[in-house]
Amino acid sequence: MSEVTVLVVDDDFMVARIHTQFVERTQGFRVVGVASSGRAALDDVARLRPDLVLLDVHLPDISGIDVLRRLRADGDDVGVLVVTAAREADTVRAAASGGAVHYLVKPFDYDDLRVRLESFRAAHQAHQALSGSPAPGQQDIDAVFGATPAPATVAALPKGLSPQTADAVAAALTQAGELSAAECADLVGISRVSARRYLEHFVAVGLVSVRLQYGGGGRPERRYRRAA
Repeated sequence: MSEVTVLVVDDDFMVARIHTQFVERTQGFRVVGVASSGRAALDDVARLRPDLVLLDVHLPDISGIDVLRRLRADGDDVGVLVVTAAREADTVRAAASGGAVHYLVKPFDYDDLRVRLESFRAAHQAHQALSGSPAPGQQDIDAVFGATPAPATVAALPKGLSPQTADAVAAALTQAGELSAAECADLVGISRVSARRYLEHFVAVGLVSVRLQYGGGGRPERRYRRAA
C-alpha cells in the first residue's frame, strides 16, 4: 500500500509543525513539504506533486481559497483538505465548490484530522484502483465517491422533513466538521428552526453528536458533529 504524500500549508510555523506531527502520526501518510504562503504552496504542489494539501485559508499573500481556485484552473486535481479558523459561510461554500475533500475548523484534535485523512486515503486508493479496471463494480465506484450510501439520513424521517434537505444538512455537517443550527441554516439556505429539526433528528438516530458550548450570557449553544 503506497504512502499518501502531504504538503502542509500554514503561515504559523508552530501550527504547521503540529499539523505535520499529526499527519506523520497517521499510518500511511508522509509529509513531503511545508509552505508558509500561497505562492509557495503553488510552487511546492508543482514541484513535489503531493497527493494531498492541508491548506490554511488565511495566508500572508493570497488566500487559501485563491490557491485552491488556481490549482483547479490549472487542471490540478490534487486533494485539498482545508484546515482553518475561518467559519464564514461564503468561505465554506467556496471550498466546497473548489472541490476540497474536507473542511476542518481550527482548533481541532488529532482524531478530528485522522478520520478525514483516512477517508481521503480510502477514496484516493479507490481512484488508483480504477486505473486498472475498465468496468469497475458498484463497490469500487462507491469508494471513489466516498459513498457510505446516504448514511441513513433519509431513513425513517419524521413527518415534514424531506430526504433532499436531510442530505444537504448532512453534507454541510460533513464538510464543516462541526456546526450550530444557525451556521447550518446559513450553509443550506433554510431557517434555523428547520436546521435544528434535522440536526436533532440525526442526534436521535445516532448519526450526530451534540455538545454544549458555554460563553457569555444566555443559553449555551448546541453544536453538532457527525458521530464517530
